[in-house]
Amino acid sequence: MNRRLTLLVLPLLLVVAGCTAGKADDDPAPRPAAVERPSPFRDCSKLGTAPTSTATTPPTTTGTTAAAGGQALPELTLSCFTGGDPVALRDVAGPVVINVWASWCGPCRKELPAFQRLSERTAGQLQVVGVNTRDSRGGAQSIGEDFGVRFPILVDQGDALQRELKRNAFPLTLFVDAQGQIQHIDATGALDDAQLAKLVRQHLGLAVPA
Repeated sequence: MNRRLTLLVLPLLLVVAGCTAGKADDDPAPRPAAVERPSPFRDCSKLGTAPTSTATTPPTTTGTTAAAGGQALPELTLSCFTGGDPVALRDVAGPVVINVWASWCGPCRKELPAFQRLSERTAGQLQVVGVNTRDSRGGAQSIGEDFGVRFPILVDQGDALQRELKRNAFPLTLFVDAQGQIQHIDATGALDDAQLAKLVRQHLGLAVPA
């Protein structure tokens, strides 16, 4: 009797053991958590701090393109690409050059290195800030890495700034004085180092070092 019971139970035990072993072998190895790439851009924590020196000559508003004539920055609050507290645009201390860009915009990509050089050459005199719009985070990140862009970037995926300014051009650059007034809006296309230096001198009264 016991022998017959053993013969009946043994196959069942072998089947259970085989299934258990097979299941363990088939379990996929746990995937490592995705590591987020560090942002190439600076954080926005110091945007409310004015540059250490200001313009020594009054800015002019004449030129080959139309000037905004002292228009106040819109009352907008935008997120910072690197995280942290949102930034009220009117709290960004001037003088400041604000460049609206997107990674899919050819002229934007062409001029971004010039804005990076401007931020380096005018450190302590002028702030350079980017506003990334209609873009993916990955696209903006890649541009920052590939082109060596390090200045702070705000994010405006709803086109709020352009809608407030009633401008739909890409790229778009704002020249804002120490009182937070827009002295000039440029939408002429990709700007190079010489053009940026001329516009900063003309509208913000600052000489850009060579």
